[in-house]
Amino acid sequence: GPVWTGEVRLNRQWLYQPFDWKKPRRIFVCAHGDLFAENVPDEWILDVFTVMAAADHHTYQVLTKRADRMREFLSRRDLLDDIYANWYTFTGKPREVYSWPLHNVWCGVSAEDQKRADERVPDLLATPAAIRFASAEPLLGPIDFTAIRDDGTGVDDTLRGLVFCQGRNEPALTPRLDWIIVGGESGPGARPMHPDWARSIRDQCAATGVPFFFKQWGEWAPGECAPRLQLRKERVATWFNEQWMFETITPAVGQSLHRDDEPDVYRFGKSGLTRTLDSIEHNAMPEVAAL
Repeated sequence: GPVWTGEVRLNRQWLYQPFDWKKPRRIFVCAHGDLFAENVPDEWILDVFTVMAAADHHTYQVLTKRADRMREFLSRRDLLDDIYANWYTFTGKPREVYSWPLHNVWCGVSAEDQKRADERVPDLLATPAAIRFASAEPLLGPIDFTAIRDDGTGVDDTLRGLVFCQGRNEPALTPRLDWIIVGGESGPGARPMHPDWARSIRDQCAATGVPFFFKQWGEWAPGECAPRLQLRKERVATWFNEQWMFETITPAVGQSLHRDDEPDVYRFGKSGLTRTLDSIEHNAMPEVAAL
Protein backbone atom coordinates (compact mmCIF):
# COMPACT_ATOMS: atom_id res chain seq x y z
CA GLY A 1 0.00 0.00 0.00
CA PRO A 2 0.97 3.68 -0.10
CA VAL A 3 3.67 4.83 2.28
CA TRP A 4 3.43 8.18 4.08
CA THR A 5 6.49 10.25 3.16
CA GLY A 6 5.61 13.44 4.99
CA GLU A 7 5.20 15.32 1.71
CA VAL A 8 2.04 17.41 1.30
CA ARG A 9 0.63 19.11 -1.79
CA LEU A 10 -2.10 21.67 -2.38
CA ASN A 11 -4.27 20.90 -5.41
CA ARG A 12 -5.46 24.33 -6.52
CA GLN A 13 -7.90 22.86 -9.03
CA TRP A 14 -9.68 20.95 -6.29
CA LEU A 15 -9.52 23.94 -3.98
CA TYR A 16 -11.61 26.02 -6.40
CA GLN A 17 -14.20 23.32 -7.13
CA PRO A 18 -16.78 24.54 -4.57
CA PHE A 19 -17.22 27.71 -6.66
CA ASP A 20 -18.28 25.57 -9.65
CA TRP A 21 -20.83 23.53 -7.71
CA LYS A 22 -24.02 25.58 -7.69
CA LYS A 23 -26.17 23.05 -5.85
CA PRO A 24 -25.39 22.94 -2.10
CA ARG A 25 -23.28 19.98 -1.04
CA ARG A 26 -21.88 18.50 2.13
CA ILE A 27 -18.10 18.45 1.60
CA PHE A 28 -15.64 16.43 3.68
CA VAL A 29 -12.44 18.51 3.67
CA CYS A 30 -9.15 16.66 3.02
CA ALA A 31 -10.88 13.29 2.87
CA HIS A 32 -7.56 11.46 2.53
CA GLY A 33 -5.46 13.68 4.76
CA ASP A 34 -5.49 16.10 7.69
CA LEU A 35 -5.86 19.83 7.08
CA PHE A 36 -4.04 20.57 10.34
CA ALA A 37 -1.17 18.10 9.89
CA GLU A 38 2.20 19.44 10.99
CA ASN A 39 3.54 19.82 7.44
CA VAL A 40 0.57 21.82 6.12
CA PRO A 41 1.51 25.54 6.00
CA ASP A 42 -0.78 28.06 7.67
CA GLU A 43 -1.15 29.79 4.29
CA TRP A 44 -2.80 26.71 2.80
CA ILE A 45 -5.18 26.37 5.73
CA LEU A 46 -6.08 30.04 5.32
CA ASP A 47 -6.82 29.47 1.62
CA VAL A 48 -9.15 26.58 2.47
CA PHE A 49 -11.06 28.64 5.04
CA THR A 50 -11.33 31.54 2.61
CA VAL A 51 -12.95 29.26 0.04
CA MET A 52 -15.31 27.86 2.67
CA ALA A 53 -16.27 31.41 3.66
CA ALA A 54 -16.79 32.55 0.07
CA ALA A 55 -18.61 29.42 -1.18
CA ASP A 56 -20.87 29.35 1.84
CA HIS A 57 -23.81 27.64 0.15
CA HIS A 58 -22.00 24.38 0.93
CA THR A 59 -21.50 22.71 4.31
CA TYR A 60 -17.94 21.65 5.13
CA GLN A 61 -16.79 19.01 7.60
CA VAL A 62 -13.21 19.38 8.85
CA LEU A 63 -11.88 16.38 10.80
CA THR A 64 -8.44 16.33 12.43
CA LYS A 65 -6.26 14.46 14.88
CA ARG A 66 -4.35 17.70 15.58
CA ALA A 67 -6.99 19.28 17.78
CA ASP A 68 -4.52 21.60 19.47
CA ARG A 69 -3.36 23.13 16.19
CA MET A 70 -6.94 23.58 14.99
CA ARG A 71 -7.85 25.36 18.23
CA GLU A 72 -4.83 27.65 18.02
CA PHE A 73 -5.38 28.49 14.35
CA LEU A 74 -9.10 29.22 14.60
CA SER A 75 -8.64 31.26 17.78
CA ARG A 76 -6.20 33.71 16.18
CA ARG A 77 -7.33 37.32 16.55
CA ASP A 78 -6.07 38.26 13.10
CA LEU A 79 -7.67 35.32 11.30
CA LEU A 80 -10.68 37.28 10.05
CA ASP A 81 -8.43 40.02 8.72
CA ASP A 82 -6.40 37.43 6.83
CA ILE A 83 -9.54 35.87 5.36
CA TYR A 84 -10.77 39.29 4.28
CA ALA A 85 -7.42 39.98 2.62
CA ASN A 86 -7.70 36.69 0.72
CA TRP A 87 -11.32 37.19 -0.25
CA TYR A 88 -10.87 39.31 -3.38
CA THR A 89 -8.17 36.97 -4.70
CA PHE A 90 -10.59 34.05 -4.68
CA THR A 91 -13.86 35.74 -5.66
CA GLY A 92 -12.88 38.79 -7.70
CA LYS A 93 -15.31 40.92 -5.72
CA PRO A 94 -15.36 42.70 -2.37
CA ARG A 95 -15.93 40.55 0.67
CA GLU A 96 -19.40 40.02 1.99
CA VAL A 97 -20.31 40.30 5.65
CA TYR A 98 -20.54 36.97 7.43
CA SER A 99 -20.50 35.69 10.98
CA TRP A 100 -17.71 34.04 12.92
CA PRO A 101 -17.38 31.18 13.45
CA LEU A 102 -18.40 30.28 9.90
CA HIS A 103 -21.96 28.99 10.01
CA ASN A 104 -21.27 26.34 7.37
CA VAL A 105 -18.10 24.76 8.80
CA TRP A 106 -18.28 21.80 11.17
CA CYS A 107 -15.12 21.04 13.13
CA GLY A 108 -14.37 17.57 14.45
CA VAL A 109 -11.71 15.39 16.00
CA SER A 110 -11.08 11.68 15.66
CA ALA A 111 -11.02 9.69 18.90
CA GLU A 112 -10.44 5.96 18.71
CA ASP A 113 -10.35 5.31 22.46
CA GLN A 114 -10.69 7.06 25.82
CA LYS A 115 -7.09 8.28 25.86
CA ARG A 116 -7.43 10.07 22.51
CA ALA A 117 -10.82 11.44 23.46
CA ASP A 118 -9.37 12.89 26.67
CA GLU A 119 -6.53 14.46 24.66
CA ARG A 120 -8.51 15.92 21.76
CA VAL A 121 -12.10 16.67 22.76
CA PRO A 122 -11.26 19.47 25.26
CA ASP A 123 -9.29 21.28 22.53
CA LEU A 124 -12.22 20.85 20.16
CA LEU A 125 -14.66 22.34 22.66
CA ALA A 126 -12.33 25.34 23.04
CA THR A 127 -12.35 25.85 19.25
CA PRO A 128 -14.72 28.43 17.69
CA ALA A 129 -17.08 26.35 15.52
CA ALA A 130 -20.72 26.29 14.44
CA ILE A 131 -20.88 22.51 14.91
CA ARG A 132 -18.43 20.38 16.90
CA PHE A 133 -18.32 16.63 16.38
CA ALA A 134 -16.27 13.60 17.37
CA SER A 135 -15.56 10.68 15.06
CA ALA A 136 -14.93 7.47 16.97
CA GLU A 137 -13.74 5.67 13.86
CA PRO A 138 -12.04 3.32 14.05
CA LEU A 139 -13.40 2.67 17.53
CA LEU A 140 -10.72 0.56 19.24
CA GLY A 141 -11.82 0.80 22.86
CA PRO A 142 -14.65 2.07 25.05
CA ILE A 143 -15.23 5.83 25.33
CA ASP A 144 -17.34 7.67 27.88
CA PHE A 145 -18.04 11.09 26.39
CA THR A 146 -19.77 12.09 29.63
CA ALA A 147 -16.50 11.71 31.55
CA ILE A 148 -13.73 13.31 29.50
CA ARG A 149 -10.70 14.24 31.63
CA ASP A 150 -9.25 17.61 30.64
CA ASP A 151 -5.57 17.96 31.65
CA GLY A 152 -6.23 16.68 35.14
CA THR A 153 -8.23 19.70 36.35
CA GLY A 154 -11.69 18.25 36.05
CA VAL A 155 -14.11 15.95 34.28
CA ASP A 156 -16.17 17.13 31.33
CA ASP A 157 -19.60 15.84 30.41
CA THR A 158 -19.10 16.78 26.77
CA LEU A 159 -22.57 15.64 25.73
CA ARG A 160 -24.38 17.90 28.19
CA GLY A 161 -21.88 20.78 28.21
CA LEU A 162 -20.89 20.53 31.88
CA VAL A 163 -17.49 20.67 33.62
CA PHE A 164 -17.04 19.21 37.09
CA CYS A 165 -14.03 20.81 38.80
CA GLN A 166 -12.40 20.01 42.10
CA GLY A 167 -13.44 22.41 44.84
CA ARG A 168 -16.69 23.45 43.13
CA ASN A 169 -20.08 22.26 44.21
CA GLU A 170 -21.83 23.09 40.96
CA PRO A 171 -20.65 22.20 37.44
CA ALA A 172 -19.66 24.98 35.06
CA LEU A 173 -21.25 25.36 31.64
CA THR A 174 -19.16 24.72 28.52
CA PRO A 175 -19.78 24.05 24.82
CA ARG A 176 -20.89 20.51 24.11
CA LEU A 177 -20.47 18.04 21.28
CA ASP A 178 -23.16 18.34 18.62
CA TRP A 179 -22.68 15.01 16.88
CA ILE A 180 -20.98 11.62 17.36
CA ILE A 181 -19.91 9.24 14.58
CA VAL A 182 -18.96 5.63 15.32
CA GLY A 183 -17.40 3.08 13.00
CA GLY A 184 -15.13 0.06 12.85
CA GLU A 185 -11.76 -0.32 11.16
CA SER A 186 -11.18 -1.40 7.55
CA GLY A 187 -8.18 -2.70 5.67
CA PRO A 188 -5.82 -5.70 5.84
CA GLY A 189 -4.69 -5.09 9.42
CA ALA A 190 -8.10 -4.06 10.76
CA ARG A 191 -8.80 -4.61 14.44
CA PRO A 192 -12.27 -5.57 15.72
CA MET A 193 -14.75 -3.20 17.34
CA HIS A 194 -16.68 -4.67 20.26
CA PRO A 195 -20.44 -4.19 19.79
CA ASP A 196 -20.75 -3.02 23.40
CA TRP A 197 -18.39 -0.09 22.75
CA ALA A 198 -20.69 1.16 19.99
CA ARG A 199 -23.81 0.48 22.08
CA SER A 200 -22.44 2.48 24.99
CA ILE A 201 -21.87 5.58 22.85
CA ARG A 202 -25.28 5.13 21.23
CA ASP A 203 -26.90 5.05 24.66
CA GLN A 204 -24.89 8.07 25.88
CA CYS A 205 -26.16 10.04 22.89
CA ALA A 206 -29.74 8.88 23.37
CA ALA A 207 -29.68 9.97 27.02
CA THR A 208 -28.40 13.46 26.17
CA GLY A 209 -30.13 14.18 22.87
CA VAL A 210 -26.92 14.23 20.83
CA PRO A 211 -27.29 12.91 17.25
CA PHE A 212 -25.63 9.51 16.75
CA PHE A 213 -24.42 8.21 13.38
CA PHE A 214 -23.30 4.59 13.02
CA LYS A 215 -21.15 4.57 9.90
CA GLN A 216 -19.93 0.99 9.50
CA TRP A 217 -18.70 -2.15 11.21
CA GLY A 218 -15.52 -2.30 9.15
CA GLU A 219 -13.91 -5.69 8.54
CA TRP A 220 -15.31 -7.34 11.67
CA ALA A 221 -18.97 -7.62 12.66
CA PRO A 222 -21.30 -9.71 14.84
CA GLY A 223 -23.17 -12.60 13.27
CA GLU A 224 -26.44 -10.70 12.94
CA CYS A 225 -24.79 -8.56 10.25
CA ALA A 226 -23.53 -11.53 8.21
CA PRO A 227 -23.88 -10.88 4.47
CA ARG A 228 -24.03 -14.60 3.65
CA LEU A 229 -23.97 -18.13 4.99
CA GLN A 230 -20.54 -19.40 5.91
CA LEU A 231 -19.03 -21.10 2.87
CA ARG A 232 -15.34 -20.97 3.75
CA LYS A 233 -12.98 -20.65 6.67
CA GLU A 234 -13.48 -17.43 8.60
CA ARG A 235 -11.60 -15.63 11.31
CA VAL A 236 -13.46 -15.11 14.57
CA ALA A 237 -12.48 -12.87 17.46
CA THR A 238 -13.71 -13.36 21.02
CA TRP A 239 -13.36 -10.70 23.72
CA PHE A 240 -11.88 -12.39 26.78
CA ASN A 241 -10.06 -10.95 29.78
CA GLU A 242 -9.99 -7.44 28.28
CA GLN A 243 -8.38 -8.52 25.01
CA TRP A 244 -9.26 -10.13 21.69
CA MET A 245 -8.61 -13.85 21.22
CA PHE A 246 -8.46 -14.99 17.57
CA GLU A 247 -9.16 -18.31 15.89
CA THR A 248 -10.29 -19.70 12.54
CA ILE A 249 -13.50 -21.69 12.13
CA THR A 250 -14.59 -23.92 9.26
CA PRO A 251 -18.10 -24.04 7.77
CA ALA A 252 -18.74 -27.36 9.55
CA VAL A 253 -17.87 -25.87 12.93
CA GLY A 254 -19.70 -22.67 12.12
CA GLN A 255 -22.98 -24.51 11.57
CA SER A 256 -22.94 -25.60 15.21
CA LEU A 257 -22.47 -22.03 16.47
CA HIS A 258 -24.98 -19.27 16.90
CA ARG A 259 -23.46 -16.57 14.74
CA ASP A 260 -25.14 -13.84 16.71
CA ASP A 261 -23.66 -15.07 19.99
CA GLU A 262 -21.46 -12.45 21.56
CA PRO A 263 -18.76 -11.45 22.34
CA ASP A 264 -17.77 -13.08 19.03
CA VAL A 265 -17.23 -10.97 15.92
CA TYR A 266 -16.40 -12.42 12.52
CA ARG A 267 -14.12 -11.15 9.79
CA PHE A 268 -16.66 -10.85 6.98
CA GLY A 269 -15.00 -7.94 5.18
CA LYS A 270 -16.92 -4.76 4.38
CA SER A 271 -18.68 -6.04 1.26
CA GLY A 272 -22.35 -6.73 1.85
CA LEU A 273 -22.35 -5.94 5.57
CA THR A 274 -25.33 -4.11 6.95
CA ARG A 275 -24.88 -0.82 8.83
CA THR A 276 -27.22 -1.89 11.60
CA LEU A 277 -26.51 -1.85 15.31
CA ASP A 278 -28.95 -4.19 17.06
CA SER A 279 -30.95 -4.32 13.80
CA ILE A 280 -31.34 -0.53 13.57
CA GLU A 281 -29.60 1.95 11.28
CA HIS A 282 -28.50 5.14 13.01
CA ASN A 283 -28.22 8.10 10.63
CA ALA A 284 -28.84 11.11 12.87
CA MET A 285 -27.26 14.43 11.89
CA PRO A 286 -27.13 17.81 13.62
CA GLU A 287 -29.99 20.15 12.82
CA VAL A 288 -28.73 23.43 11.43
CA ALA A 289 -30.94 26.50 11.52
CA ALA A 290 -31.59 28.08 8.14
CA LEU A 291 -30.07 31.53 7.66
